[in-house]
Amino acid sequence: MSKSKQLFERAQLSIPGGVNSPVRAFRSVGGTPVFMERAKGAYMYDADGKRYIDYINSWGPMILGHAYEAVVRAIQEKAVFSTSFGAPTELEIEMAELIISMVPNVDLVRMVSSGTEACMSALRLARGYTGRNKFIKFEGCYHGHADAFLVKAGSGLATFNIQTVPGVTAGASMDTLTAPYNDLEAVAQLVKDNPNEIAAIIIEPVAGNMGCIIPQPGFMEGLRALCDKEGILLIFDEVMTGFRLAPGGAQERLGIRADLVTYGKVIGGGMPVGAFGGRKDIMERIAPLGNVYQAGTLSGNPIAMIAGYTMLKTLKNNPAIYTDLDKTTEKLHHGLDRILKDSAHDYVINRFGSMISVHFSNKPVQNFADAASADNATFNRFFHLMLDRGVYLPPSAFETWFLSHALTDADIEETLNAAKESVALL
Repeated sequence: MSKSKQLFERAQLSIPGGVNSPVRAFRSVGGTPVFMERAKGAYMYDADGKRYIDYINSWGPMILGHAYEAVVRAIQEKAVFSTSFGAPTELEIEMAELIISMVPNVDLVRMVSSGTEACMSALRLARGYTGRNKFIKFEGCYHGHADAFLVKAGSGLATFNIQTVPGVTAGASMDTLTAPYNDLEAVAQLVKDNPNEIAAIIIEPVAGNMGCIIPQPGFMEGLRALCDKEGILLIFDEVMTGFRLAPGGAQERLGIRADLVTYGKVIGGGMPVGAFGGRKDIMERIAPLGNVYQAGTLSGNPIAMIAGYTMLKTLKNNPAIYTDLDKTTEKLHHGLDRILKDSAHDYVINRFGSMISVHFSNKPVQNFADAASADNATFNRFFHLMLDRGVYLPPSAFETWFLSHALTDADIEETLNAAKESVALL
């Protein structure tokens, strides 16, 4: 028995389902989750010492690769001064100033401890600012596990086929309105049906929780125009896309300004962290300036701050990293396309920047319904065949792949060789 199997059996005795985040359980793809022991650069090594080329990268934050030396060194140097103060530090100011210098349309920023916390705080702020209660989200978009967001939330919920969530009351979700991603007419109808009641529209500008789903031309522009017309705040959930798609995230890449933006993952360099920011007149409603309350004991934690600051500073000073990442992802895309084109399987590859996903589908995948109707059983087989060959993909068809700058041409070639062998066995 492998050490991972032994560890999983042991974990189930003390941890619900044996994991501390549901998708890690491999329930969607079947089999036993792989327990990791260490990672460096583009590779992870499991408890049995097997090496994997990593296309999860801790679900996004390891954009420069695992154990990036400058980040590790900065954490080590900062930790000797204490891991937490519960009081302000100069580093928090430097972090905020750095974010504002990189991101368009962000005047003030508040640090928190997770992407979930960032999104729930941004929504509360939008409600407090507008005096309205309802908001629109999109089917398949995941904004964390706060009650109001767990309505048609894709990703982990889709993986476990959870349509309604026990513990979430009707009252908590009654103000949540949902529309299909990329369907501007459906959004306009919701706004028409709920006049002067909608505080915000929250969206993953490039969705990553139903695979990589790309906004169709005119969709984001239409949302921005609708929000301007109706006095609705547009919230970009950039927990995945922030500082990954460009120094200024999806706002920069798409050329669309949001009123509020949420961050996580890359912003912490792998440490637990999140943030939300936006226009000054909105952000000044947050306590202690305003009466919209938000707090967190570990917000601005010095270890998370130094990891994130070092990561963002590296990205800001080396913009060619994004060009390199795009080229690497394009190379992977074209290679997979060549391999799958020669197979008997219908497929769609979606790519935006360094995010990519493969769907075994005979039609374009532009929303959650498209992703859910794909042949995901074939993806599950593909996942295990790739895993056997040392390539670690997200263990769900409803998750985007994330590439890191540590990947080499040789890694891409090895991945494509594994894909060629795997597709031949599907």
